[in-house]
Amino acid sequence: MMRPIGSIAFVAMLLALVFVPWLAPPALIQFGTTTLLLATLAQSWNIIGGYAGYASFGNSVFYGIGGYGTAIAMVQFGQPFGVGILVGAVLGVIFALLLGLPVLRLRGHYFAIATLALAEAMTGVVSNLDIAGRNIGLVLPLRKGDAFFYELSLGLLALATLTVFWISRSRFGFGLIAIREDEDAAGVMGVNTTLYKALAFLLAGFFSALAGGIHAYWITFIDPVSAFDITLNVMMIIMAIFGGAGTIFGPLVGAILLASISELLATEITGMASLFFGLVIVVAVVFMPRGLTDLTRRFPGLGWRYFRENLRLHRL
Repeated sequence: MMRPIGSIAFVAMLLALVFVPWLAPPALIQFGTTTLLLATLAQSWNIIGGYAGYASFGNSVFYGIGGYGTAIAMVQFGQPFGVGILVGAVLGVIFALLLGLPVLRLRGHYFAIATLALAEAMTGVVSNLDIAGRNIGLVLPLRKGDAFFYELSLGLLALATLTVFWISRSRFGFGLIAIREDEDAAGVMGVNTTLYKALAFLLAGFFSALAGGIHAYWITFIDPVSAFDITLNVMMIIMAIFGGAGTIFGPLVGAILLASISELLATEITGMASLFFGLVIVVAVVFMPRGLTDLTRRFPGLGWRYFRENLRLHRL
């Protein structure tokens, strides 16, 4: 549940971020747009992965479908961006529904493997569609001004975060948590596990597709390999877990910190950036497996015992 101080901090941060395009240089606005979209993806994964406990690798598929839906509507049918992104979001939700019905019957690593295979499958399918430009991809109309995409990304992140806030204090959210802890017991207690999982998957698909549509229009190009890149799904999972999966602000904190670290390392030491970035992730998972939000909540009382407990848990 979001405490009053958390609500105030969220509103203050949102208001501060709104004015970034008028105060920051273009490079920082571009970095901010990328980070906001990554935070939205981490937040969307948080719904199905953090609250429902299903480690989905299919969110990158929704992201790609949203991007392609937007691009096809704009390029092939001459529709404005508003119509295009709506088409992409609808396609993402439809695909999440069609995909969720069979795949959500699987659990654990079987579910993860099934969703992982979908990214490769969608790359092959889209590469052979004339309407999607085959392997070449599609070039979208150019719109100048990064501020527009920054504000759009910020609004989408705020909407996704408010949705997670609602989930965290609703009967629906409590049902997802029950599924995460023990799905069989949740079913016995009267939770409609199939419906709850499907709705969580739909919400994840909806926000991921919107993020994909914004990104496609922003960079004015989309192709199968980049649209369904599984690396993107790995990044959103890492960011959500690093910040604290199953919390309201954890994915936001994880996305902002890790994106900043990655950008700093790539700028300062280039070739070693991936190595150091991976090292940060490993150390963080070992010392604080429940994320930064759990660390800030428990550390004042436990002190350094918090880290020692996690080391003992990992038998290190």
